[in-house]
Amino acid sequence: MSDIRVTVNGRARSCAGAGPHTRLLDWLRDEGLTGAKEGCAEGECGACAVLVARPDGEGRSRWTSVNACLPPAVSFDGQEVVTAEGLGAAPGTGTAAELHPVQQEMAVRGGSQCGYCTPGFVCSMAAEYYRHERAAPPAAQEERTGTEAVGEEHAADHECGPNGFDLHALSGNLCRCTGYRPIRDAAYALGTPAEADLLRRRQDRPAPPAPPTRVAADNARFVRPGSLEELFEHLEDTPDAQLVAGSTDAGVGVNIQHARPPLTLAVDRLEQLRTLEVGQERIEIGAALSLSEVERGLAGRVPLLDQLFPQFASRLIRNAATFGGNLGTGSPIGDSAPALLALGASVVLASAAGEREVPLDEYYTGYRRSVREPGEIIRAVRIPLPTAEHSAFYKIAKRRFDDISSVAVGIAVQLEDGSVSSVRIGLGGVAATPIRARAAEDVLRGAPWHRDTVLAAAAALAGEGTPIDDHRASARYRSAMLEQALLKFWAQHAPADPEVSR
Repeated sequence: MSDIRVTVNGRARSCAGAGPHTRLLDWLRDEGLTGAKEGCAEGECGACAVLVARPDGEGRSRWTSVNACLPPAVSFDGQEVVTAEGLGAAPGTGTAAELHPVQQEMAVRGGSQCGYCTPGFVCSMAAEYYRHERAAPPAAQEERTGTEAVGEEHAADHECGPNGFDLHALSGNLCRCTGYRPIRDAAYALGTPAEADLLRRRQDRPAPPAPPTRVAADNARFVRPGSLEELFEHLEDTPDAQLVAGSTDAGVGVNIQHARPPLTLAVDRLEQLRTLEVGQERIEIGAALSLSEVERGLAGRVPLLDQLFPQFASRLIRNAATFGGNLGTGSPIGDSAPALLALGASVVLASAAGEREVPLDEYYTGYRRSVREPGEIIRAVRIPLPTAEHSAFYKIAKRRFDDISSVAVGIAVQLEDGSVSSVRIGLGGVAATPIRARAAEDVLRGAPWHRDTVLAAAAALAGEGTPIDDHRASARYRSAMLEQALLKFWAQHAPADPEVSR
């Protein structure tokens, strides 16, 4: 076993007692840092949130909020973690010095009652507080103090405060007793970090590299390979090893299903899986880049993905989850697959023998099964360019954000001379795998972009897949939502000519 050490609140701590499946949350609490709590054990409530220093371009780092209840503690070997206790403590001492600005605003604005969720809220709020892109919108840059700033909404985006605070930063944090208004008030009252703020200054230095890590205990092993070649060697010996990046899915299996895979291979810091390349003909996204990193890196180049990202779980999850993991699980309700199917994406599969590219609509072969062979991994996702002129992603769920889909629909339509020159529609939640809506596509392709065409295609779309009744939705409801999704798309993308759109 290698010497596993994690820097927590400025102090290096040994992880000698942590096994391959010991969660970061449990290890922190065993270390006496009991601010982070367990609420759901599934990454949905945010009570366990902490901050981690992650890479942010050349020579910089970014304080990133993540759920501590999902990833193993040993996956943070060599990393820097800050808990709610560390925000208001003198670095390296572990003793309280003064309240952090986030803690201060939460206190004076009544943002806490029982306090169970408060440390998680504070950490998520602190990550947004230190986001260097955060700035007051132009209309809100004049000085505001006290109640003048509280509750005021930027006209262009009601999810953004007058201080530039993105309220989606708290989408993965739930509170059952305080009510969200005082928490929002605290977020919108935050100013800019002071020049002397040590956590702000820390972002001006690179994040620590992730060293190769090996841990063995309780008949299980955790390995962070130092290279892609080493990863393939482990997969050759143990083809059914559990691959993890952000552990947002595997961690739920450990917590809820009591899964204990004998070998866990961490791939999240392998540089060959963390590429983002934008060329003339395609975009290639490394399978181990977090969705938040992809969102920042693409910077609006793919409008369909910009619609997907806010609806994909929560910011806490997107800070860890990856396209490779979401596609690799093979879940029929994974949100990324319908969007990527609409974009005509393919996956790059890699093994010790080389690489091959497989269109995503040919990747899945059955429920949680794919063409990926033993020893192969998803190295990257490729999206052809240019993307379609008209696109949308619709997610139907019981909550607007931070929920699992009942139905997900990705639509991409290209028009030429008033007719549909190309169309792709990806569906999730209506079959054993994510699928293409080929019947509806056939109705649309080559036809005039006209209301009658869309009505016929929507009727065809309602018959796609093999939806079932379950606790999230009935089969009938799912079919109805498919039809409504295309009608909504028409309402949003109908021609300006009233004779055509009537």
